[in-house]
Amino acid sequence: MKTALETGLLCRRRLLEQIRSPIWLFMGLTTPLLYLALFAPLLGGLPTVGGAGVADAFVPGLLALFALSSGTGIGWIINHELKTGVIERFRVSPVSRFSLLMGNVLKDIITFLLPALIVISVASFAGFHIHAGGLAVLLVLLCLLTAVVSAASSSLGLVAKDIGTIAAVVTGLQLPITLLAGVLLPISFGPAWLQVLAHLNPLYYVVEASRVLAGGTIWDGKVLWAFGVMIPLLGITLIWAVNVYRKAVA
Repeated sequence: MKTALETGLLCRRRLLEQIRSPIWLFMGLTTPLLYLALFAPLLGGLPTVGGAGVADAFVPGLLALFALSSGTGIGWIINHELKTGVIERFRVSPVSRFSLLMGNVLKDIITFLLPALIVISVASFAGFHIHAGGLAVLLVLLCLLTAVVSAASSSLGLVAKDIGTIAAVVTGLQLPITLLAGVLLPISFGPAWLQVLAHLNPLYYVVEASRVLAGGTIWDGKVLWAFGVMIPLLGITLIWAVNVYRKAVA
């Protein structure tokens, strides 16, 4: 109960910080909408995926990309707080180090979910078919992805010596991860070697399951694979991240 209360208070603190900087909310919402408006029309001549229309194949990948990017920014904030003495103040507080981590994670999940629902609503006017059950499970899966990335990013903010290091790591990993996941275009369009390489990428399983779930199918092998990959990965990431927090905020 104490941990839940602390996590809620720390999440509220982060959300208030976000509200005070509305430009980040605006940019976070407009980026996926720009993809939908300016990139999706270019896919009109491509073959469909599993019988799905272009929007039904593109929007789930776009949501996965949004979930990934929603968790990356917290590392910069944590590193700034480390340098300005905010983390130093937390060292003398009785707050749980797990709560410090999960407050950030929960905030990133919320800031992913609300714009994602808006994107889904807008996409429905562009030919995206809404299947409530599948979308509900899809959002749960994408929240797991955001949690993994957020926990890793916030821990990187404590480990890295400067913001430049964080930027190099995040941008250096984000591009190959998204390309090998088939976020914008399905990996099935690529050569065999690319499809084999994609199976080493956890995001690939999330994107493949996202397209299945967006079509309304819940009980599918791709969905089970995605949860089978993301749940252990989240557990491993949280264990590592809590240890980083305990050492940094000792």
